[in-house]
Amino acid sequence: MNNARIAEVFDQIADLLEFQDANPFRVRAYRNGARTIRDYPEPMTVVLADADRKLTDIKGVGKDLAEKVAALCAGETLPLLEELQSQVPESALMLMRIPGMGPKKAAAVFHELGVSTLDQLREACQAQQVRKLKGFGAKTEETILAGIGLAETIDVRMTWAQADQFARSIKDWMRDCEGVEQLEVAGSYRRGRDTIGDLDFLVVSNQPQQVMDRLAAFPEASLIGRGPTKISIRLADGLQVDMRVVPEKSFGAALQYFTGSKDHNIILRGRAKERGLKINEYGVFRVEDDEETFEAGRTEEEVYATLDLPWFPPELREARREFDWAAAGSLPELIDVGDLRADLHMHTTETDGKATLDEMVAAARKRGLKYIAITDHSKRVTMARGLDAQRLRTQWKEIDKVNDKLRGFRVLKGIEVDILERGGLDLDDDVLSESDWVVASIHYGQNQSRADITKRVVDALANPYVSAIAHPTGRLINRRPPYEIDLAAVYDAARKHHKMLELNANPARLDLDDVACAAAKSRGIPIVISSDAHSAEGFGVLRYGILQARRAGLTKADVANTRSLDAFLKLVAKGRG
Repeated sequence: MNNARIAEVFDQIADLLEFQDANPFRVRAYRNGARTIRDYPEPMTVVLADADRKLTDIKGVGKDLAEKVAALCAGETLPLLEELQSQVPESALMLMRIPGMGPKKAAAVFHELGVSTLDQLREACQAQQVRKLKGFGAKTEETILAGIGLAETIDVRMTWAQADQFARSIKDWMRDCEGVEQLEVAGSYRRGRDTIGDLDFLVVSNQPQQVMDRLAAFPEASLIGRGPTKISIRLADGLQVDMRVVPEKSFGAALQYFTGSKDHNIILRGRAKERGLKINEYGVFRVEDDEETFEAGRTEEEVYATLDLPWFPPELREARREFDWAAAGSLPELIDVGDLRADLHMHTTETDGKATLDEMVAAARKRGLKYIAITDHSKRVTMARGLDAQRLRTQWKEIDKVNDKLRGFRVLKGIEVDILERGGLDLDDDVLSESDWVVASIHYGQNQSRADITKRVVDALANPYVSAIAHPTGRLINRRPPYEIDLAAVYDAARKHHKMLELNANPARLDLDDVACAAAKSRGIPIVISSDAHSAEGFGVLRYGILQARRAGLTKADVANTRSLDAFLKLVAKGRG
């Protein structure tokens, strides 16, 4: 039972309680507990196993939640969840998936109209029954009707990289609109979440109708709804795009508000209240008696300044550590893609890559990198024509020849060696000892037990010639969950043996994720951001890895391949004893 699954259970309990109109404080306790546990850098199982620690020492986890966490980690079911599930039909929970519906509105249509499925809700909307309910109306009914289709596929969120393509296309499309004075994308896209549910655009314009007409004409888009200053469209692939036109003096406040996260904004509102202020998407207001005076809102910087706070990079706005850093005056200077000097995971035509050694070198140099490592697969990955010892040594001789011709650039002799199902590595130490750089990874046996997979990785880190673990949890976003692995044990082994962990920048992987990278950083474990490129164009994904690293609060100093070649090789040598 990992932290993410525990958080899902608590979120489900909160939804069911809110559906039943339970005490809001109780609902909030479960939602806060879910967020705390989801973002906590260590597994709850590790905390439970430590006799010197208590779950209740974690801020936001009280005695009741701690008991439930312990029960879940022990493989037990929760009587409260079972009781709530027995009281609410599973089909009714689907209603809460509709954007903007929420548990309270779902409960209203369930209790007052007897609606418990999406099909029944569609029929009720088409019969104009929903608009008659208190707190709804015709527009709400139209929005619900439009959102039913999305609710049927809401589990499928696109990767940030996919959403980025649409965001860029819409930006390009809107550039031809003379009415646009300022335009930004907000929401989870701006915060760099690894998956995106929709896109939120904010625009400053004196001609809102012209701006919305332009967006409505976006190719293959269908209109969801439109008002005086807001429009929503659905793209051909199902992605919803919302655009709001806001006054110039409120643009910064709106950008901050709609960027979120929700939890970050809750803390801001509390801080504003302590200072006699009110903060919303329209600005920051001084509240005295019944009078509200506009204080700030034009830029995000001035919004935060009124609350005695620095401007926070959007990637950090998750109510994790940003406010603690701000209070200590130690907000990190986040890594930027220009800080990378190397890429240390890539493949050539010797295995499953599409570019030769020379082509990969040329592409890396064109991007301004100073050194790379060629890490083709080892022989266990038969589908990729993995290299045995003889073929690998032949490749390394070719790398030596290339290096003899290069000036100001170096190719490291590397390998992505498989960690075998039975344990051990796919190549012998006498071969690996001739390398400059070795990344070890799991491609087979991913359904093994948590104990078995953890032992395989921990033993690999103990090998003197392994430098790093590639894509350490094996996840493929929206396609394959992480395999069961005790990351705390992996961190301990990496620190003990002076090894590194990879943040694989492939947008379908982004592995390690942001929470795990932050945990590695807290233990002083260097992160390597690599492309896992299989073509000359593959280096372009490095920016996705940088975005994930920024969400983890990583600086240039936390990432190994920002170092000069000499400094990097000293770090590798330290891991070789």
